[in-house]
Amino acid sequence: MKTAAFLLSSMVLMSGAALASESPAAAKPDLAKGQAISSQVCAACHAADGSRGSPANPILQGQHADYLVKQLQEFKSGKRKNAVMAGMAAPLSDADIRNVSAFYASKQAKPGFAKDKELIKLGEKIYRGGIADKQVPACAGCHSPNGAGIPAQYPRLGGQHSDYTEAQLNAFRANARPNSPQMLAIAAKMSDREIKAVSDYIAGLR
Repeated sequence: MKTAAFLLSSMVLMSGAALASESPAAAKPDLAKGQAISSQVCAACHAADGSRGSPANPILQGQHADYLVKQLQEFKSGKRKNAVMAGMAAPLSDADIRNVSAFYASKQAKPGFAKDKELIKLGEKIYRGGIADKQVPACAGCHSPNGAGIPAQYPRLGGQHSDYTEAQLNAFRANARPNSPQMLAIAAKMSDREIKAVSDYIAGLR
């Protein structure tokens, strides 16, 4: 009995040591590997550093690493639907996802600008105060007044392409992007004009 107990306690200690050896240091993202993935896999659509490429694709530069990890994992699992991104995410390991997300997060986001002067006031009103009669909350409550967002759950929006933001709000409204219950409920109450206005305003936030 003593021998069995000794062996069991030894196995527990060894397991604990193995887990300890895999923790923080092993999980630390490798930015060089992230940059390589960005250049080899992502650059065609997002530019090598995630900067201001096509307005149809999101700017990844300066986005929260935790949020990018979540989105890539959900593209890979199918929770977030996008045929192109599903194919891009499929071969990436968890470590690859952490590395490329950390690489983009390490870059300084470049400022953007609003384009539609007629809608700018409406966009600002919605972003900062919501739409009271539709029970739409202020965007700033989750994404912060300057669009910096909150890691993991609420992305950085400031400076994002207005075309991309508008497309995502429309996708939420149509239930074509079901990976955020909060945004599904909010976008469902917004008109085309309101979506366009707040998307344009967000593009100029800094």
